[in-house]
Amino acid sequence: MGGKWSRIWFIMILLLITSFSHIQGQPNTTTTQTEGQDDTVRPDPLENLKKYRGGYDVTNVHYWSSTAYTGIAGYVLGALWLLCGVVFGTFIAVTTCCKTNKKLKRHKKPTFHKQYYLWHILLAAFFTLLALVGTSLVLGGNAKFHSRADKIIDIIIDTADDASTTIYTTTGAMQMTRANLQGTNVDASTTRFLESTSRQLDSTADDIQRQARKNRHKIDLGLRILYIVSTVIFALNLVAVIALTAVGVVKVRRVLHILIVLCWLITVLCWVFFGAYFFLSRFAGDTCTALEGFQQDPYNNSLSSILPCDQLLSAESVLNDVSAGVYNLVNEVNANMSRIQQDSSFGVCNPFSGPPEYNYQPNNCSEDEIRIGDIPELLKLITCVDPVDGICNGGIPVSGNDFRTVVAYTSSIQILLNTYPGMESLLQCQTVKDAFSEIIENHCTPVKRDVKIVWAGLVFLSIVMVFLVLTWTVESYYERNHRFSDGSVKPHHADDMFELGKPEEKESVNSNQ
Repeated sequence: MGGKWSRIWFIMILLLITSFSHIQGQPNTTTTQTEGQDDTVRPDPLENLKKYRGGYDVTNVHYWSSTAYTGIAGYVLGALWLLCGVVFGTFIAVTTCCKTNKKLKRHKKPTFHKQYYLWHILLAAFFTLLALVGTSLVLGGNAKFHSRADKIIDIIIDTADDASTTIYTTTGAMQMTRANLQGTNVDASTTRFLESTSRQLDSTADDIQRQARKNRHKIDLGLRILYIVSTVIFALNLVAVIALTAVGVVKVRRVLHILIVLCWLITVLCWVFFGAYFFLSRFAGDTCTALEGFQQDPYNNSLSSILPCDQLLSAESVLNDVSAGVYNLVNEVNANMSRIQQDSSFGVCNPFSGPPEYNYQPNNCSEDEIRIGDIPELLKLITCVDPVDGICNGGIPVSGNDFRTVVAYTSSIQILLNTYPGMESLLQCQTVKDAFSEIIENHCTPVKRDVKIVWAGLVFLSIVMVFLVLTWTVESYYERNHRFSDGSVKPHHADDMFELGKPEEKESVNSNQ
């Protein structure tokens, strides 16, 4: 018996070594990609294990399948352990059915059984302690990993939301500008331009928001389901291993058998979760590498499916048109003010440089120039609107229509200028770069460390659970085979009679009948 179980343990250890050799042979995504090397090139089970070469792309199902395949060691070990349980359970069921009709005799246990039982209890207690340590390690690492992952997802989605908000603010400013210019002598082409431009930008913002929320829903849902299910399983394992040892010590055999089956199934799930978290460690490494690549080229990067900086390039021409329009409006306002003032003693500061760059330079104003936002209040002090009989006491006479036109121009320009820095930063993808820099500097290393702790802890826990379950399985099988002289199993009610300590009385009653 001892030699048989020694061979079984040897085979399990050999399988573990083979599986971990497979893990060590996989590429390490935690290091930075070197030029010409793509760590996402992996076997794709959906393509008959052909190499996937599409790069990091969360919208590509082949990327997900090839990355999930990196956890194959855990999936295979879980399947093998489940198969062993099915085979062993079938063997027990068949041998029990075949021997139930044989004459059952009480078997006296060998004297050395007490010594072996003591060693079994000590060994089981040792593995139980290790299982408790492993489960606690996995639970702690799992909570930290998912907390960190949620923060990263929040940063990415918040950045996308901020981009959409910036665009919506700009389009709102354009619509307000269009409303301010109505009723003035502004050319109709200007209002049409503002209307068409705001619609185009709104469409871009809608696309960004829709893509970000769709991808967030998929990733967030997957991580949340994994966290809830794994936490429940690990917590159940914490209770099960304690109950298994306690029941094994007091020899409540029916409950012991149920707990052995339960712990066997939990061990299967531990192996599968090991594969799943090993896959997540690869995904985390790929993501951090993609973020670093985004810093180098935000317009040609796989993360564009979530934060499409390349789509925003289409809005750059729109922003240039706005810049040119504001530049021309300021010049027109200056011309109107010169006509009203006649002596041209002051002018309005133009916040843009001349063509063709139209660079935004809000602080490039001389002391003699007036900032656009100050014009409406200044006009109220120095003008006399629609004076009676042309008489104006101490002010510049100006018609009400001209006054309203100037105020509308200046107010509209200032509204657009308030949104300009945000739009300019967005088109340059600076907001996105800043968010990704925060992730790389503050979150990438911790999240990769946490997920590594989880899958390494699962390896440790799974191995311990294998030996713990085998320890109690051996003890239970030994008890079963040595309870009767012919090795058969008596029905449970007969077993219970032996365990009550009154076999002689029952045999006497049967002989009298």
